[in-house]
Amino acid sequence: MKEFTPVYVPVGVGTFHMESAEDAFVRSCSTLRSLDARFVCPQEKLLSVDALRAYLDPLAPDLIVFQNLTFANAAYMSEVLRRFDCPIVLWTLREPVIDGGRLRLNSLTGAYSAANAMRAFHDRPFVYVFGAPEEARIKEELNAAISAASVKHAMRDLKVAAIGHTPQGFGFGRALDAEMTNTFGAELVSIEARELIDRAKSFSDEECAPYLEKTACATCGLDCTPEKNRLDHARLYKAYSEWIEENGVGALASRCWPDFFTAFGTPVCTVLSMLNDDGVASACEADIYGALSMWVGMRLSGSPVFFGDPVSLNEGENTITFWHCGAAACSMARKDTGATIGVHPNRKIGPAMDFGCEAFDGATIFRIGREPDGSFRFFLTEGTALDKPKQFTGTSIVIKTDSPAREIVEDSVQDGFEPHFVVIRGRHAKTLEALAAFYGFPVYRY
Repeated sequence: MKEFTPVYVPVGVGTFHMESAEDAFVRSCSTLRSLDARFVCPQEKLLSVDALRAYLDPLAPDLIVFQNLTFANAAYMSEVLRRFDCPIVLWTLREPVIDGGRLRLNSLTGAYSAANAMRAFHDRPFVYVFGAPEEARIKEELNAAISAASVKHAMRDLKVAAIGHTPQGFGFGRALDAEMTNTFGAELVSIEARELIDRAKSFSDEECAPYLEKTACATCGLDCTPEKNRLDHARLYKAYSEWIEENGVGALASRCWPDFFTAFGTPVCTVLSMLNDDGVASACEADIYGALSMWVGMRLSGSPVFFGDPVSLNEGENTITFWHCGAAACSMARKDTGATIGVHPNRKIGPAMDFGCEAFDGATIFRIGREPDGSFRFFLTEGTALDKPKQFTGTSIVIKTDSPAREIVEDSVQDGFEPHFVVIRGRHAKTLEALAAFYGFPVYRY
């Protein structure tokens, strides 16, 4: 993958107060490079369209921070738009002095000109920030935009796998390969679940021993699972792992019921759990955009995320419980219990994960969802993961939400969101809002 390249584009004209513009230029370079050392910055201010062209000629940016050091007309932004289709942050500087004398920068009017050009140019989405380089809010917003652009850049090299088809009534999880590429730049590949089941059946016990041992080391109680199911889990884990490596897959959505119970006799739950800890975002029930949501959360947090259904509301505690049958990453388990192995809650066959998740201070609940017309949108809310034991057979996590939990549930049901959500460790709302802005998606912030 090409290294992520952020580029600073400071434009202006020489008829304004150049001492103030130079000072802002130096301070802005310093701020940007403190946030990401990879920032490409010009040697001097870009005070003509010709200077801008010469600066841009050798560059292939993955993010542009376009800043009006002084007022500059729309020709500057038009030159950028003509050349590049990458995320853009439009940064306006504060007027440095208001003393009844000369207007030194007039950066804000320049921002209006640039934004007008972007709206006219295929309504290009962008992130807008206003403030001086040293302001904490500016650094926070720029950092969120940089992180979002980095995720968008990495997604262009992502390969997402659909393993089998969604069950009847779960069509919200389906995706088209052309749509995935056109919207996100990711590649969608497909394989039938039976192909991996057949591959798993071909392995000997000896070939699968390392996978069985790895699962035993990561979990608690695997020895209580019948031997046939333990061995079949290892076969399936090997089949998935090798196919993922052979095809360069970074995220997957796997069919689970009923095939793995009826055609194989062992659930895929614990395989998905192990893959999530292996760094492959792995969703069940063949929910492809659920898997993509997981991958985004893992990129932002650097750790596995929880994938599940909202199943319980407690107004007194202001909590929402998220649960699923048993595919959460082992590393998310409470330390007092560890990653306990049990059985699937409906089919009563194991191994499936069966634990409550550990507490953490900041949590983000996220989903890449669809509007009724098929366009994309983001679900977003934040809170705290509480210190709660397992709530139901399977894996669960209890989130105390910042906003009223009942309103979140009522409003998101009314808005028709899909029943699968991702819980991410840490507070990432600003970055996800920036990512939505770069794609031109609406955000439903609850």
